[in-house]
Amino acid sequence: MHTLSINGNEQQVDVPGDMPLLWVLRDVLGMTGTKFGCGIAQCGVCTVHLDGKAVRSCVLPISSAVGHEISTIEAIGETEVGQKVQASWLEHEVVQCGYCQSGQIMSAVALLEKQPDADDAAIDAAMAGNLCRCATYTRIRAAIKSVSQA
Repeated sequence: MHTLSINGNEQQVDVPGDMPLLWVLRDVLGMTGTKFGCGIAQCGVCTVHLDGKAVRSCVLPISSAVGHEISTIEAIGETEVGQKVQASWLEHEVVQCGYCQSGQIMSAVALLEKQPDADDAAIDAAMAGNLCRCATYTRIRAAIKSVSQA
């Protein structure tokens, strides 16, 4: 039995310690906002926050998440920066198909919480590895810059 702190709530799960956090979130807890993409931490679709840092949940064993605060897309709008990023996403019409957007937003929020005045280099570094099949990168950058310049 593992106890996890997810979005400020304690959750107990009876799963093997090597099960990836992504599958615990989606299949055990029914939190389907975090998506499966590549399964090898290369696309960013499965991004969540672990103690405020953007991490790939598809390769993070549940045993490594115990004792840490996990935040998912389901609760990101409860934070001030999360609200600003979500509003900016809408303002800049970032979403096309939408599949990658939860991971994109999670990475953007982690960056802006750490570095509220992020410049182009910081945005590039933070968003590297977050792939968008629809290639909305220009709108993603504009949305992040809009929040960082506000």
